[in-house]
Amino acid sequence: MTYEDESDFPLSRTTVEATPSPATTAGAREWVGLALLALPTILLGLDLTLLHLALPALATDLQPTSMQALWIMDAYGFMIAGFLITMGTLGDRIGRRKLLMMGAAAFAVASALAAFSTSAAMLIAARALLGIAGATLMPSTLALITNMFADPRQRALGFGIWATMFALGMALGPVVGGVLLEHFWWGAAFLIAVPVVGLLLLLAPVLLPEYRAPHAGKLDLASVGLSLAAILPVVYGIKQIAKDGFGLHPVGAIALGLLFAALFVRRQQRLADPLLDISLFANRAFSVALIVLLLGLVAVGGTMLLVTQYLQLVAGFSPLAAGLWMGPPALAMVAAGVAAPLIARRVRPGFVVAGALGLSVMGYLLLAQLDNGTSGVVVVVAGFSLAYLGLGTIAALGTNLVVGSAPADKAGSASAMSETVQDLGVSLGIAVLGSLATAIYRRTMLDRIPESLSREAHEAVGDSLWAASSVAAELPPGLMEEAQAAFAAGFSSAAMASAVSVSLLAVLSAVSLRHIGVIDGGKPLQ
Repeated sequence: MTYEDESDFPLSRTTVEATPSPATTAGAREWVGLALLALPTILLGLDLTLLHLALPALATDLQPTSMQALWIMDAYGFMIAGFLITMGTLGDRIGRRKLLMMGAAAFAVASALAAFSTSAAMLIAARALLGIAGATLMPSTLALITNMFADPRQRALGFGIWATMFALGMALGPVVGGVLLEHFWWGAAFLIAVPVVGLLLLLAPVLLPEYRAPHAGKLDLASVGLSLAAILPVVYGIKQIAKDGFGLHPVGAIALGLLFAALFVRRQQRLADPLLDISLFANRAFSVALIVLLLGLVAVGGTMLLVTQYLQLVAGFSPLAAGLWMGPPALAMVAAGVAAPLIARRVRPGFVVAGALGLSVMGYLLLAQLDNGTSGVVVVVAGFSLAYLGLGTIAALGTNLVVGSAPADKAGSASAMSETVQDLGVSLGIAVLGSLATAIYRRTMLDRIPESLSREAHEAVGDSLWAASSVAAELPPGLMEEAQAAFAAGFSSAAMASAVSVSLLAVLSAVSLRHIGVIDGGKPLQ
């Protein structure tokens, strides 16, 4: 699908003819191809959460230092965030299916290296390679959906299924990891990628189309370097703030990243064939959808961290049981991701997003009642399920607006932007909402810790509920309950902040996206 005049691209890919011709309607091959694309998508979701359960076992085996343990967890996310834009554009130029297959093969090799790592340093290097390979899979799968589904209704549903498969992978991570660790060693959590990649490499040439942008120039290596110099320090600074609070070092890293980001944007504006086409941001649908994805993921990312801590540290569930309790929210996201594109065939997408975010606000308000005597696992899971309804909707329709607003030869780059802002949103949410909840916990516990405690126990209880749990045997009766109540107070404040921000996001969606017509054709309203 090509464009004679790119000035017409902003909404043409989401609002075309009401009744597509048989030639443009996807058939059985395309839907089977979408099922194949779901495999690496689920795999990426699994890989994000599998390691949380495997960390204690691999720590016993490899004995990493505390700093190495952090890098084992973070190297994967850093590399994905840093290379998404580069890989999205590279796929547009060398071929999206080709990049998907190359990246999948590299992912399998890196997974095997991680599984059989003999040292912490080797595992960190393998995780970094996994992140680089993973950065090829995300934009490739999304961009290929645009090639496979010319009908905007089918394409929107394809994006919804893609989003739900990623969520399903994240939800299954703790469950699959728990089952594997009960029967095998920690490396088995990585080897699950090998058969999945084998099936993908076997069937991709048959089921998936190839696409490369016509007349694409060479990859600008200076832009690649600037993008890495912009994104990596920002993500690093955000993650450090989430772990240790605000300080000169993480704030300086973020400032350095923003400086390189300005240099990156300036270079893109001067290039005839940029790594990232800055003109895409002139499209209101593209820009607003990115804002919705970014801020929506801020609320969900921070709340997800607090919910998992609540289930383990307050409710007392094992990691496996906590993972099972996260099943209902995952199912809510799956339902929203599939239903939202169908509803958007009759109701304008901006209003569908606003309505779903309104339900999310109700969920956050429910979570905000934790310190008012209504705490309980059912309430927490119900509230988070409503929050995930909004996530499923913005993941499906937001992605459709971002990728569908771009011309065909920029779909990979647009897909990468969608994934990058979501990754940054989760990191920001953990940093901002996690820091807010921790600050309230520490202020609440400041005058409640008895002086009779040892110095180590005193510092642990004053730091966080997680640290307090590690010295629970040394604490006097009732103090652990007070620490749990302080955590609930912090959780409540973070949830209320999310409710306010998501309310504003719902208004933004209803107002700024109201001009976009339903996903069944017709000229877009301007």
